[in-house]
Amino acid sequence: MLQLTNSLTGKKEIFKPLNRDEINVYVCGITPYDYAHLGHGRCYVSFDLLVRLLRFMGYNVIYGRNFTDIDDKILKRAQEDLGDMHRYPEITNKYINAFNDDMHALHCLHPTFEPRVTLMIPQIITFIGKLIDAGHAYVSQSDVYFSVASFPAYGKLSKHKTEDLIAGQRIEPTEKKRNPLDFALWKGTEDRTFFKSPWGYGRPGWHIECSVMAEDLFGPSFDIHGGGRDLIFPHHENEIAQSESLHNMPMATYWLHNGFIQINKEKMSKSLGNFFTLKDVFKEVDPMVVRYYLLSHHYRAPVEFSLHDVMAVQKSYKRLVRIFDVVAPKPTYEDLKNSSIVKQMLQFLYDDLNTPGMMGVLFDNLDYLQKNRHELSVVKLFLQDVLGLTLLPLPEKEVEITPEIKELLDQREIARKERDWNKADALRDRLQELGFDVADKKL
Repeated sequence: MLQLTNSLTGKKEIFKPLNRDEINVYVCGITPYDYAHLGHGRCYVSFDLLVRLLRFMGYNVIYGRNFTDIDDKILKRAQEDLGDMHRYPEITNKYINAFNDDMHALHCLHPTFEPRVTLMIPQIITFIGKLIDAGHAYVSQSDVYFSVASFPAYGKLSKHKTEDLIAGQRIEPTEKKRNPLDFALWKGTEDRTFFKSPWGYGRPGWHIECSVMAEDLFGPSFDIHGGGRDLIFPHHENEIAQSESLHNMPMATYWLHNGFIQINKEKMSKSLGNFFTLKDVFKEVDPMVVRYYLLSHHYRAPVEFSLHDVMAVQKSYKRLVRIFDVVAPKPTYEDLKNSSIVKQMLQFLYDDLNTPGMMGVLFDNLDYLQKNRHELSVVKLFLQDVLGLTLLPLPEKEVEITPEIKELLDQREIARKERDWNKADALRDRLQELGFDVADKKL
């Protein structure tokens, strides 16, 4: 049985779908104003694994992931790059295309649906109107705000108390807001730009969009809502307030959140300026190695990232590629279900997607697998279909023979002739760290 850690309760819970015939998964997507970074990669690789596993289990998974294609950051980028914030679709299209390229490189499955905010404006306006009619939102000049006081359960996901949040507010209530915790559902504009609504021209607030898009895809209640830990508050908390105050039922049964990528013990983010774009990381290491690196950590645990660590993991991935580079009859899914090793690996994946434990089973059985070609082919199919690892040979990079590399090669050749295998192995490892693979000839 699959167990998942539900952020709502903080506990592992046995997965019980609302409808056995269809599992609905919604994951918050990117705001496309720049290239996606490694934190995005971690989030979408984690939920790609979940979707693959659920489908392997026999569920029909409907996977939705949105694009927030209008936002303050996007408008600022359009003004800076193009001299006109109203040309923002050129910015969003550019970075959505780049994002899709990154996801393809990471071998992430394409979502069933990828709604965009700008194509959902009528639905957003209707949803906001219902919140106003129900007394959960109010119009203030040309803006609309959600009334946090109207939803007593506010804070149940993040475990924040409203009185503590109010005490911690840095910004005083404005004339527009009744309560400092109230948040914008609709941002009015004075120059009659963007989208027309009953409250004047404007555009949606950040949080309302996901409530509307998830409901449009799946209805008022669905199975799994996911995203990074940074979205727990305020984004996902506000989604719950909007959706559950209107429908009086759980928005999602399971809330799942992946851990941060950290640089020097700080969360990696664009706002902190300490991020690696996927595009830049892929220049240094193959995307499949990046996927393997991300999956080698538990999805909820923080990851202290360094390119050195990724390069070290590359050796492990290349070893798997060599071992699984065999020609054997393609196994069936019946073979997968009957494989004792696959069963052991699944025990860990069913335990809250424990990929490090699963990898431990794999490496403990590599010697056995190399002696059993059929079982090797079975496990290979499992790694390809469920882990999303292609296990194809990595393209070789041209490496300049620098004086340092030449010196290491010479030292290693001497060590081999002297049969100092420990030193030869250490020098080989150093060469691999520099991107130079050594193919030995018999002495």
